[in-house]
Amino acid sequence: MSTYPPNYHELTQSVSKNLSTLRTDITDVMKGFGELAKAATRDGALDKKTKELLALALGVAAHCDACIGFHAKALVQLGATKGEVEEALGMAVYMGGGPSLMYASNAIAAYEEFLAAA
Repeated sequence: MSTYPPNYHELTQSVSKNLSTLRTDITDVMKGFGELAKAATRDGALDKKTKELLALALGVAAHCDACIGFHAKALVQLGATKGEVEEALGMAVYMGGGPSLMYASNAIAAYEEFLAAA
């Protein structure tokens, strides 16, 4: 049985390892997804940090622990403050109600886990 909430460091490493199989087996799809990710996250009218805050909130709304882990890690690397993360999570809860609140609690744990490791 897996632990809940997950250890986000271990989860992101495990998912990354599993994605390597897909990169080998469905090269075109994974290359296309990578290009989409680059295009969507590059600085534009919104900066990368703002886009990652949006991605974290969307990961919470979608109840995706791996998404939460990857975007919390990116936010730490981009220098997001706990207050910025919490405000984004507040919007996710506002839009998604109780289920999003449960995942928002995981998201702040993921942020703090990656922050402590930084």
